[in-house]
Amino acid sequence: MMLRLILISALLATPALAADDGAKVAAKYNCLACHSIDKKIVGPSYKEVAAKYKGQKGAEEMLMAEVRKGLPGGKWGPIPMPAQQIDDKDLRTIIRWVLAQ
Repeated sequence: MMLRLILISALLATPALAADDGAKVAAKYNCLACHSIDKKIVGPSYKEVAAKYKGQKGAEEMLMAEVRKGLPGGKWGPIPMPAQQIDDKDLRTIIRWVLAQ
């Protein structure tokens, strides 16, 4: 019984840990210099990005490609986003966190 409670507790804590990891990794790569969770700074807020791509098949891969290549001005505003050098694991963590907003 005790083992079952421990496993359930661990499973319930996993999304919170994943969210915390996403925020930490985004901070590590200075994403928060141009983006915030709920307000446009230079780039769109993460909630705006999540709303635009909610339920869209392939959104994760498309966003990963856009972050890697950068974006010209016009998609989210007049200021372009430069290409980012983020390893695959960290980038996937950030993108999943953004899409979960």
